[in-house]
Formats: sequence, C-alpha cells, structure tokens
Amino acid sequence: MSKWVSRFSCLLVLLAALTLDTAAQTSKAPVQTIKLTENKSAETFGDSEYRLGPEDIVDVFVWKEDDLTEMAVVRPDGKITVNLIGEIVASGKTAKELESEIQTRLLKFFAQPQVTVRVKEINSPKISVFGEVKKPDVYRIKQKTTVLGAIALAGGFTEFAKQNKVVVIRDGASGQEQFKLDLDSMLRGNKEPAFYIQPGDTVYVQ
Repeated sequence: MSKWVSRFSCLLVLLAALTLDTAAQTSKAPVQTIKLTENKSAETFGDSEYRLGPEDIVDVFVWKEDDLTEMAVVRPDGKITVNLIGEIVASGKTAKELESEIQTRLLKFFAQPQVTVRVKEINSPKISVFGEVKKPDVYRIKQKTTVLGAIALAGGFTEFAKQNKVVVIRDGASGQEQFKLDLDSMLRGNKEPAFYIQPGDTVYVQ
C-alpha cells in the first residue's frame, strides 16, 4: 500500500509542476487588445434636440380637446395640418418648438390651451455612404451613429479601402465642410475622439 501511496504522491508533484510551468508561460505571452474608441451604443435622438423633417410622424395632444388630439405626418413641403389651425411648418423645429407654436395659435380659440407634441417616428434623417464600402447607398438613421456605425450600415470596408483616408462631407452654416478621418488609427486602439454622423452627411471611403 505504501508503494502505491508513494507513486501517487509523485504523480501529484509532477502535475503541480506542469501546471506552474504552463501558468508561467501564459503570463509571459503577449496579450493583444483591440479597443474601439467610438461608442457603438448609440443613443436614440431625443425629442429635445431632434429637429423634425419630412416623413417624420408626431402625436399632437391638446388637453380636454379630443377633436384636436391627432397624429400628423410631416409632408415633403415640411408642413403638417392641425385642426382649427390649418397648415403649420414643422420641418426644422424641435417637438418643443412645434408645441409652443401650436399652443400660441390655439389662443385664438381657447383661453389656456395645453399642448403636448411627441415624436412618434423618426424617418427623415438620412446619410450617404459611398466609395470603398460593400453596399454604397443612402441610409436612414434613427439613432446617433458614429462614422464606424455608418460604414457598418454599408456592409463595411472593401478589401481595397484605405481606412486611414475617410472623408465626411457636411453642409455647415458657412458652407460645405470636410472632415478627414483616420479610422485605421481608431481601430488600432489609439485614443481618438468619437466622431458622430449628422443627418445629411456624406461619408466617402477612398
């Protein structure tokens, strides 16, 4: 019996030595981590910051006035039709701004109208993604999206894409603006600030 106990003890010592050796080798092995600096958990456009556009849908609530509570679609001309008021420009306004204007116009008919406007569906924001991507096209965006998210919508880079030469073209207040981005640097884990796409932007991958 003592002979088997001795052999078993030797086996345990050998296994322990092998485990320690493997752990030592693992700790010396380089660990490669790829970190995206851009936040891919996109936030939904908030009612307070989002500006309405054609094809968006809003709900208009007027307290204690069921006939004036309705759903409205922003037409291609940027307007909606509200009972009693008629046509009103909605495109380019936030829900709060539209709410305030409807409430002001209803003062002709009611002493203290209480109006609430909520964005029901966001359909107008679109971006264009062209160049060396797998599915170049115009895409709707319903969430705040990074430039990497926009390229993902277009199927990702082609094998010929120059990831360090991506241009975002945007219409600014003083004219057209161009932003040259090095996405290769972002993908390699360098600390680059997140670049968010805005409705109407064009992303071009060389």
